[in-house]
Amino acid sequence: MTTVNQKGRITRRGFFELSSKASATAGMLAGAAAAQNLSDSKKVDVVPGSGLMTGKIALEEHFALPGAIDASYAVLPTAESRFQLQDMGGGRIAEMDRGGVELCILSHAEPVIQAIPNAAEAIAVSRRSNDYLAEHIAKYPKRLKGFAALPMQDPQAAAQELTRCVKELGFVGALVFGFSQIGEVDSAVFYDLPQYRPFWATVQQLDVPFYLHPRFPLATRLQAYEGHQWLAGFHWASAVDAATHALRLMGSGLFDEYPKLRVILGHLGEGLPFQIWRIDHRLSRLGLRTKAKLSMSQYLRENFYVTTSGDFRTQALNDVMLELGADRVLYSVDYPYEDMGEATEWFDHAPISEPDRVKIAHSNARQLFHF
Repeated sequence: MTTVNQKGRITRRGFFELSSKASATAGMLAGAAAAQNLSDSKKVDVVPGSGLMTGKIALEEHFALPGAIDASYAVLPTAESRFQLQDMGGGRIAEMDRGGVELCILSHAEPVIQAIPNAAEAIAVSRRSNDYLAEHIAKYPKRLKGFAALPMQDPQAAAQELTRCVKELGFVGALVFGFSQIGEVDSAVFYDLPQYRPFWATVQQLDVPFYLHPRFPLATRLQAYEGHQWLAGFHWASAVDAATHALRLMGSGLFDEYPKLRVILGHLGEGLPFQIWRIDHRLSRLGLRTKAKLSMSQYLRENFYVTTSGDFRTQALNDVMLELGADRVLYSVDYPYEDMGEATEWFDHAPISEPDRVKIAHSNARQLFHF
């Protein structure tokens, strides 16, 4: 039996082979597998005397347009971090150096575009944000790249803006903050709906990843958190919302229609790697049907990548590698919401194999983005 079937899908045996490899690497060096990949690790330098691993690529790192710091960014704890969100120059580059990050892929901070109910305004603001980002990338072309902000309120306009950003501005994909509010403030539209199919066709044609970032659920949809506002943040409510959105995409049959789509989830997969077996198991046991042809775990392994953004926990990382394989994990910090130094101190010394550390640090990203 082969690892991949005639349609290019990973077979059941192939999945267990991947899991076995991931299990081995999670238990430190993986013998022959480690030897096979050690040549790749030579691409990473270590600053003498510091133990700092350099050459990392980080791809959930944020900025804000001048004047865009408002109540949406109240989660930034200090005046310094609010400044960091707007710093597109030397200060940001210095922080990257402190974390051993060679290249950052920047995206506008939460939620801005998706929270503008008026489609025409969302289109205008997204274009302004993308032009601003391109202007600053041009000053540091070897250190910064960009994810497009998209007006998902209008699928056709979003496809056109992504095309412009990729072909004219040199961006490497898109990052979108979850659902969009369309027409009225109390609305939440998700991208599994039929009107978004032409947009997804454009994403696949452009051959760029789509980063699905979480956002705060609307205040009118927080009944489960009443009396417990501490739950209504990126650490829980937003992650649940993003995981649900990802499952909607899977269950809608989107990846059957566009099998080459690549979606990125932050924060070690927003909890999905830990729940995906149970989701498939219960769907099967209860005979629940979706519009999808394959299991949810197959889509998660074949169409999704996850990043380490804001989740600096080795036990959780090992679980993700066991479920998805180290080839599907990408390094990220979530700067300035998280600290570059804390992220690199954890990652550089996490007890994983050196070949896997290299993959996660940069080689997976280079393959995904064709750097």
